[in-house]
Amino acid sequence: MNALAQLYASAKTVFTNKDLALIWQENQTNKLNAKISYYVKQKDLIRLTQGIFAKTKEYEVKELATSIYAPSYISFETVLREAGVIFQHYDTLFVASKYAKTLTIDQHPFTFRKLKDSVLYNPLGVNNHEHYSIATLERAFLDMLYLFPNYYFDNLAPINFQQCLALVEIYGNKQLAMRLKNYAKSSAPSITDGKNS
Repeated sequence: MNALAQLYASAKTVFTNKDLALIWQENQTNKLNAKISYYVKQKDLIRLTQGIFAKTKEYEVKELATSIYAPSYISFETVLREAGVIFQHYDTLFVASKYAKTLTIDQHPFTFRKLKDSVLYNPLGVNNHEHYSIATLERAFLDMLYLFPNYYFDNLAPINFQQCLALVEIYGNKQLAMRLKNYAKSSAPSITDGKNS
């Protein structure tokens, strides 16, 4: 199988230099770079940014988002918006990362937010969805609450607070745990509260 066929046999839509080295089993940097340059010139590879490529323009943008920095995963407003917890639409993809940075690649805006290593590297509440990682709703909610204590959420109904309570310990933050308990109480009032209303 030639190099191009190997590339198209992969289900991935976005490739880093490291991905291409693995697919082509090429461990010599100069040979890898020459091969990449050749396929870019032939328009069989599209250079999206330094060290990141796509087979076609029909690539998965979330895959691109998590290819820029490793490790990283989709979270924050992106997950909350898709679940209906916040209503405002964002064109930006929000990503948890080791770095805080905002950039645009191929007209796609990305906002990376820095999480401490003990949180970022903890896999609890992060799903591997095909070729990118994405937070569960509860993990995204806690990520948001951790960085933005006073953030306003439009609709808390979709959130499973039992799952949040199981996840909150990974942040090692007592104030976050207290805020979470307050949200959990307000979203599920006790029977006593119901009788008094």
